[in-house]
Amino acid sequence: MGLRKLFLFFALSVCSSVSYSQAYPNKPVHVIISFTPGSSTDIVGRVVFARVSEYWGQPVVAENRGGAGGSIGSVAVAKAAPDGYTLLINSSAHSVNPAIYAKLPYDTAKDFTDIAPLSIQPNVLVVNSTSPYKTMMDLVNAAKAKPSALNFGHAGIGSGTHLSTERLIAGAAINVTQVPFKGTPEVITALLSNSVDCYWAPISAGLSMIKSGKLRALAVSTAKRNPSLPEVPTPAEAGVKNAESALWFGVWGPAGLPQDIVQKISMDVRKALADPGVKEKLIALGNDTMDMPPPEFAKFVREEIDTYQRVIKAAGIKPQ
Repeated sequence: MGLRKLFLFFALSVCSSVSYSQAYPNKPVHVIISFTPGSSTDIVGRVVFARVSEYWGQPVVAENRGGAGGSIGSVAVAKAAPDGYTLLINSSAHSVNPAIYAKLPYDTAKDFTDIAPLSIQPNVLVVNSTSPYKTMMDLVNAAKAKPSALNFGHAGIGSGTHLSTERLIAGAAINVTQVPFKGTPEVITALLSNSVDCYWAPISAGLSMIKSGKLRALAVSTAKRNPSLPEVPTPAEAGVKNAESALWFGVWGPAGLPQDIVQKISMDVRKALADPGVKEKLIALGNDTMDMPPPEFAKFVREEIDTYQRVIKAAGIKPQ
């Protein structure tokens, strides 16, 4: 009788686990986006999860919690129940922050479950269309002529736009004044009012203003030109070597997320990224979609953490 009860217990446990994964999600899923509305992280995340929501037949409730390079939104997910109903959409800032902040309220490598990457895109060095700077070297030469006189806006310490700024500063050997903002929309507002001189805008957030003529694009941050802006040079083509940096986005859950739920979310996100409608929208915004199963994405995230540690150290930036 004891063996029969033990067998029944394990059988019920297995059935319960299977039923749970098959039922997921059976209520709305809360997705925290770690940057402000209108940011590239926000745009990409909402495009992908609008389709995922259709697959699930459940609402995906997106909430923007910007600030501190994405760490404010991240800590909320790190502390959430690991049941798949609270997820994080963040940018490459997720891997940058351990090098930037001395005391994060979470352990990036231990307090999250790596689920899936979304896409990768360049940042674009932009100035107001009325700016006297016509090329990247115009900016570089001005910065060398008057150290610290130029104001470079970015979307917060640890953001991808901050990293692009640091890579240009290091590659061009210039001194500028950095002005951190809460997110991309705030920087662009400042740029349009001439409160800052330039910004490495994520292409998905700045493309429409570049196309409309409100902003002038001087360079893309990647080693190759982007099809959406084929006339805009790379940093090396513009005259500065070793200044490349790409911006990527991904999905995480709290640590301890059951593997069947991880696989479910991963498969549906990857399915959405392969959807022609989603893919077309992302490409139109300057993105290349990414496709990795969870173990490969986890390896990628950790490699990025190591890379950014070296980059930040080389730039002489001390953790705050």
